Amino acid sequence: MTNPYAPGSGQGDPSLSAIMSERRQLINLAYRLLGSLAEAEDVVQETYARWYALSPQEQQAIESPGGWLTKVASRICLDLLGSARVRRESYVGEWVPEPLPEHTEWLNGPSDGTTVDPADRVTLDESVNMAFLVVLESMTPAERVAFILHDVFRYPFADVADIVGRSPAACRQLASSARRRIRASHAPTTSTAQQARVVKDFKQAWEAKDINALIGLLDPDATAIGDGGGITSATLRPIEGAEQIARFLTATNRRIAISDLTILERTVNGQPGLVTQLGDVTMSVMAFDVVGDRIKHIWTVLNPDKLRPWTAD
Repeated sequence: MTNPYAPGSGQGDPSLSAIMSERRQLINLAYRLLGSLAEAEDVVQETYARWYALSPQEQQAIESPGGWLTKVASRICLDLLGSARVRRESYVGEWVPEPLPEHTEWLNGPSDGTTVDPADRVTLDESVNMAFLVVLESMTPAERVAFILHDVFRYPFADVADIVGRSPAACRQLASSARRRIRASHAPTTSTAQQARVVKDFKQAWEAKDINALIGLLDPDATAIGDGGGITSATLRPIEGAEQIARFLTATNRRIAISDLTILERTVNGQPGLVTQLGDVTMSVMAFDVVGDRIKHIWTVLNPDKLRPWTAD
């Protein structure tokens, strides 16, 4: 399999560093395919386990180790996507993709002065923002794999076909179908600076329990979705309408002493978002879809299992 990102594809037994240098690429791929960083890390671990289960002779016979690792990881993800759809049907309440752990403020860089190992984080760009990931969830496993491999990672359809188990022509159709879903949900692009202004105003209105200000910042047909996984008291169904969302948010603040709740401006999947904390424990991570000067969607993850990477040590 051709791998346009492989760090050299010479013959012979690749060194440990060459093989491990593919880790970031594999995490990038698996997260986009699964919408879960925890599952992506498990996939990468299993992929490496399969590599090291090969004999030295079998490893040496592989022309492109990076391509082999990508193929194996993609196939594992394809299998997981089928079972994930079944699991999510029995999930308590709404399921929202797992937000990427990120402790960076919108404009001021890392808030704690530390540098994250680039091998341990997913590249943050349009293909990992929450709105994009939510659309991916509506696709069939084959559509999702074909689209991500071809349109995001630029693999040729011949290689995609080898992974998906269909003809290149069929994979082209799968990617085309996925593309139509993306276009149908695509809203006019709002600059990051404008998104940040809107979300900051939302934060201030929420802290002030200003219902009218919140309503003014929300699209009249806005939707808010909370993912508590049945563990927290998140609503089991989406909240629709600006006034309903505003009243729910202000009611939430009344139940929690505002002096104890810290609302932080943080990057969430590459875009301005908010993180709420009680002490050092992260209570929720909020991602926003801002269209113009209004918030169209809010996705709030409250499931503690998904928030462990966000809680300060």
